[in-house]
Amino acid sequence: MSARTDVTTSLTGDVVFTATPERRALREAAAAFTRREIAPHLQEWEDAGALPRELHAATAKAGLLAVGFDEAVGGDGGDLLDSVTVTEGIFEGGGSGGLIASLFTHGIALPHIATAGDPDLVDRFVRPTLAGETIGSLGITEPEGGSDVASIRTRAVRDGDHFVVNGAKTFITSGTRADFVTTAVRTGGEFTPGQGHGGVSLLVIEAGTPGFSVDRGLEKMGWHCSDTAQLSFVDCRVPVANLVGAEGTGFVQIAQQFVVERIGLAVQGYAAAARSLALAAAYAQERETFGKPLASRQVVRHKLVEMRRQVEVARTYTHAVAARHVAGEQVIAEACLAKETAVKTAEAVCHEAVQLFGGTGYMRGSEVERHYRDVRLLGIGGGANEVLADLSARLLGYAA
Repeated sequence: MSARTDVTTSLTGDVVFTATPERRALREAAAAFTRREIAPHLQEWEDAGALPRELHAATAKAGLLAVGFDEAVGGDGGDLLDSVTVTEGIFEGGGSGGLIASLFTHGIALPHIATAGDPDLVDRFVRPTLAGETIGSLGITEPEGGSDVASIRTRAVRDGDHFVVNGAKTFITSGTRADFVTTAVRTGGEFTPGQGHGGVSLLVIEAGTPGFSVDRGLEKMGWHCSDTAQLSFVDCRVPVANLVGAEGTGFVQIAQQFVVERIGLAVQGYAAAARSLALAAAYAQERETFGKPLASRQVVRHKLVEMRRQVEVARTYTHAVAARHVAGEQVIAEACLAKETAVKTAEAVCHEAVQLFGGTGYMRGSEVERHYRDVRLLGIGGGANEVLADLSARLLGYAA
């Protein structure tokens, strides 16, 4: 085993829920799959701007794609803590934030459908997606809406046994490859600022439906292997049977899933930081300057220790919040805090990793360069830092 692999493995700490033999095995299985099936091809997929559809099927066959989804809907079982373990293992094996976002987009596209429990929708969308046969995405963000879910303007007007949908979505992860989009639409009254919660519904819109089009793929600073799209709906007729849950409950359904999404982004943050630290620590042992290894210099050793401190704090706190969520506690504010902590850790640690690698770290295609670009999105997606800080202030009683 190489020094680099040793360092990477040592950073996956057995804190609370990861201490079970089953989760250790799951993490190693995810890491081994990534080393074998993903890492050798990741730069190719970055250059292509998307993942191959075959990877979804291969990941499902490996028993990793559907972790955290109940077996009753076609999942592999387990809970959020097991999903966290898979993400950690994928980063340990050399995966990336863009890979997680694209390969596991169903983590935000399917929970609403699975929770609502309509047998027809589960059979048509949940089961084949968890089997790696289809790809789903979540359509919430609009050109003028940003993080404000209550401001949804895409309209769905009832016409017999169909809804007629008109509107647009943007920044939609996996939008160019998706076979369906779980879409937030306004089925209630006209949008009124500050009073738009009650009229939002979720509607599954399938690719190929007349009037539904992918306007364009969007190029990004990072997450290059994760395709992102701008979508439009023009007199798009969608069966009423594709409604997820009761009409008008979309805002609540979306809000209920935000905790898991934010914890997931926090995991991406500290996992990318841990991987970058492992790579930098190994490089500091191998790289010689002026006749000595980088790690022989106190300034470098202290920098690595500080990076380690930040990773451990972010990981330990995120683990605790995730465990509390699984236990049934309300952790809306804590999930925001975990995400903020992990985001700042990722930005700081990945920055220092590139610095330690020097010119090599600045080269496109180096792993630390990829993480450096990818983590910048974490403070924007799933609720921008500023939005979540204000939400936390209100929930914690700090707002006037």
